Amino acid sequence: MLATVELGRTGRKIARIGLGGMWFSIEGRPDREQSKRVIRRAVDLGVTFIDTADVYCLDDDDLNHNEPGGRWERDGRPERLREAALRSRDALGVETIALYQLHAPDPRVPFESSVEELAALQHDKVVGAIGLSNVDLDEVRVAEEIATICSIQNRYNPWDVTSEDSGLLGHCDERGITFIPYSPLGGARRVKLLQAHEPIRRLCVELDASPAELVLAWQLAKSDRSVPIPSARREGSIESSVRAASLRLDDETAATLEVAFASLPP
Repeated sequence: MLATVELGRTGRKIARIGLGGMWFSIEGRPDREQSKRVIRRAVDLGVTFIDTADVYCLDDDDLNHNEPGGRWERDGRPERLREAALRSRDALGVETIALYQLHAPDPRVPFESSVEELAALQHDKVVGAIGLSNVDLDEVRVAEEIATICSIQNRYNPWDVTSEDSGLLGHCDERGITFIPYSPLGGARRVKLLQAHEPIRRLCVELDASPAELVLAWQLAKSDRSVPIPSARREGSIESSVRAASLRLDDETAATLEVAFASLPP
């Protein structure tokens, strides 16, 4: 059974491996029945956190496909956030969205205004908990002056450890904020780089694990509050991701893995 962690300070428990929903809805997506099989398998394995977004779609006519049913653009205007949250709530068929995350700060809108609207949506019970995505530590601190921040969803993988180096990951640990690494494997092209990298291949043989499983285990070991959200197009992929949660890395193995990551091609 998958280990769980509290989502922020909400009292709600979620599995430590989630499922990124983007690939179910963008170009090249699997057919509907295959997507349903993958999601059902994830739930059967204990996955309780699935990341969706209204802009995970093909175009404007396909908006909210991922919830399930645009253009990818930043729009942090309060009126736009309320409109999007209400539409997502209806698309998901729920009274309250359990966790609603600002996709990214909008440079045209004061960041505080966007967060204040999220707080208002929470007050109105449109959303239950508030999260932020694609933010830095300074922005998180600003947001915390306005609302209780439950989660941070940033890119984090062997090629991008900005959230760790900047102190953001440590801040999440200190504040009880769930850290959600997206693109945890760096994308399909980089998964192939992992598979071809000899130091990582040696570790895979020693631990009887795939390169993807090693990366996810590394992320889980970085923080007790980390919940990676790898995508999956096949049942085998989500099964592999779940196996990673049972893989334990001792200090020596973790250090060896860090060295191997540092020598990966870009």
